[in-house]
Amino acid sequence: MTDRPLTLMAVHAHPDDEATGTGGILARYAAEGIRTVLVTCTDGGCGDGPEGVKPGDPGHDPAAVSVMRRRELEASCDVLKISHLEMLDYADSGMMGWASNDAPGSFWRTPVEEGAARLAELMRHYRPDVVVTYDENGFYGHPDHIQAHRITMAALETTTLTPKVYWTTAPRSMMQRFGELMREFGAEMPEPDSAEAVAMAEIGLPDDEVTTWVDATAFSGQKFDALAAHASQGENIFFLKMGKEKFGELMGVETFVRVRDTTGAAVPENDLFAGLR
Repeated sequence: MTDRPLTLMAVHAHPDDEATGTGGILARYAAEGIRTVLVTCTDGGCGDGPEGVKPGDPGHDPAAVSVMRRRELEASCDVLKISHLEMLDYADSGMMGWASNDAPGSFWRTPVEEGAARLAELMRHYRPDVVVTYDENGFYGHPDHIQAHRITMAALETTTLTPKVYWTTAPRSMMQRFGELMREFGAEMPEPDSAEAVAMAEIGLPDDEVTTWVDATAFSGQKFDALAAHASQGENIFFLKMGKEKFGELMGVETFVRVRDTTGAAVPENDLFAGLR
């Protein structure tokens, strides 16, 4: 036995990502006395600026946006009771194909081994029992999400740690319900072209391939409030339009694929820490 607390480390790309896919587990496990560590890889500078000024538009200042988003991230961490926030502060790369992908200092342009070395140092410091990040496609193809996946998996290879490792995912049944809700709330969804339609169809997994279903419904209010803390990005956060009740129905259970395990805990499982306590 050890006096070291059980520790969850979530590695995310931008401010607000922590709330969308993992806000429930971060709040739930914090309430259970588990130490929660959030690593945010970029500064979020490609987000909307004050009054909704978009990246590339006149008046958009990535440096000022990153300062604003740092404050919002800290507020979100307070809501979720996150124990430790670590920021790698790489420049936000923007969406795939944007010129910012190749800007000096962008996360997407950063060599994987450089980012992995910095993350491995944090892993050695916190010694997480569970690590959560994205899958190889960054869930939906965002370059910074893909890079967060790459540096996480590379960092794990350079340490002697053996945490349970999970990738965030969504069951296809939930993706279908999400589409229904978007139409119910009148969200304008342009018809995707054939390539986009194929990419969208590949988001998430068939329900029977999801290994881990964590019920954090009791913490969905905190998750909603954590998302709302990112007020500058509210135009882009559809989930906030649902209201807390609908939000809890759709977003209360968080789902993952377990990709590394030394505990032998059976799957499907309902606890990231199954086999560890």
